[in-house]
Amino acid sequence: MKIALFASGDGSNVQAVLDACQTGCMKAEPVLIVSDNPEAFVLTRAEKAGVPTFSARPKDLGGKEAFEREVLQTLRSYGAEWLVLAGYMRLLSPVLLVPFEKRIINIHPSLLPSFPGLDAVGQAFQAGVKITGVTIHFVDEGMDTGPIIEQEPVRIEKTDTYDTLSKKIKQIEHRLYPDVIRRVIEEE
Repeated sequence: MKIALFASGDGSNVQAVLDACQTGCMKAEPVLIVSDNPEAFVLTRAEKAGVPTFSARPKDLGGKEAFEREVLQTLRSYGAEWLVLAGYMRLLSPVLLVPFEKRIINIHPSLLPSFPGLDAVGQAFQAGVKITGVTIHFVDEGMDTGPIIEQEPVRIEKTDTYDTLSKKIKQIEHRLYPDVIRRVIEEE
C-alpha cells in the first residue's frame, strides 16, 4: 500500500513510520512526504530515507486551496493510496478529504475528544487531569473530530513536567502509530 506522510515540524512520528516500513513491520511503501513548512526537519528525515518530498507554504502558492490542489496532483503522480498525518498542523479541506475519504488517519497527543488542537499536553496540565494519552483517528473536516480508531492512556504523575509528559506520550506514539497504520491498511 502506498502512503504519503504529512508533517509540519520535526517529524518524529514520520520517522517511526519510516522505520517500521524499512524493517518490514508494516507492509506499506512511503511514496511522498508533504510539509507546509520548507524548513521542517521532517524534510531532512525524508532525504535520509530517500523518500520524495513536496514542501511549500500555502501562502506562497496562492492560499490553502491552491496548495492542496498542488499536493493532490503530486499525490496522484506518486500513486498515494493513504494519507498519514503525523504532526501536520493544518486542517484538510475537501480538496484532499473527498478523494481520500476514509483513507486519512491522524495521531493526536490526548484522549480525544479532550484537548483537541494545539498544545494538547499543555491543555492537559492546565486542566489538572490525572490521565491523558494518545488517540489515532480518521480525519474529517473538523479539528480532531474524526472517528476514533485507537486510544492509549498515559497517567500524569505528580512529578511530571511538561517535558517528561511529552516524552512519555511520544514513546507511546512511536510504538502505537505504526502498529495501528499497519492494522488499518491490512483490514481494508
